[in-house]
Amino acid sequence: MGEHVRLEVADGVGTIRLDRPKMNALSAAMQDDIKAAAQEATERDDVRAVVLWGGERVFAAGVDIKEMADMSYVDMARRSGVMHGAFTTVARIPKPVVAAINGYALGGGFELTLCADVRFAAEDAVVGQPEVLLGVMPGAGGTQRLTRLIGPSKAKDLIFTGRFVKADEALALGMVDRVVPADQVYAEAVAWAGQFANAAAFALRAAKETIDRGLETDLETGLEMERQQFAALFATEDRDIGMRSFVENGPGKARFVGR
Repeated sequence: MGEHVRLEVADGVGTIRLDRPKMNALSAAMQDDIKAAAQEATERDDVRAVVLWGGERVFAAGVDIKEMADMSYVDMARRSGVMHGAFTTVARIPKPVVAAINGYALGGGFELTLCADVRFAAEDAVVGQPEVLLGVMPGAGGTQRLTRLIGPSKAKDLIFTGRFVKADEALALGMVDRVVPADQVYAEAVAWAGQFANAAAFALRAAKETIDRGLETDLETGLEMERQQFAALFATEDRDIGMRSFVENGPGKARFVGR
């Protein structure tokens, strides 16, 4: 991790904390550090779920425009692949991931939240993809992940207009999954992530991968992926623990070991 991104771990939850005052503008260095934090969260056994958070004031107002303003096509052709790689690394964390959104999550900032499995937003949060107002378009996954999340017509309206979306409308559109008071966003996200601290890690990993990969293919292929992943979990110790616990004690009482 670098100066403006760190991974903080407590009680099985890893928080990828963005901290670049004033607006958490995502510089190239921050993008690289986000990738490193996501890789570490993936690899660490003591991290069972992840929270993405930019602090109490703002999630991230976007990619650093000052840094991009003088870039040529060649410059961006090189950099865009690195940026995509960083965001994809977050999206591929094989554990539950929640974005905790305070303040603005715009452009690249909102695209980063789209890499999470769920999004919790403050009542006064503002989200959107305003890149068209700068003469460009979303370039870190917005055209693809947002479209898959809320559908093409709604995504096109937001991307074509570049308008800012307040939390209540974002919830109605499906851009976020929960709206809570601003001072409770991070706590709510940690509580959601914390429920997986002692969960069956390989079952969660298999479920997430099957859902995400299945969205990229046809139904028949997705069903076959599901069948294979389901069968593979019968090789895990957690499957044995879970089923024996159910038979002996009923549901929800298993103590998993993550193997």
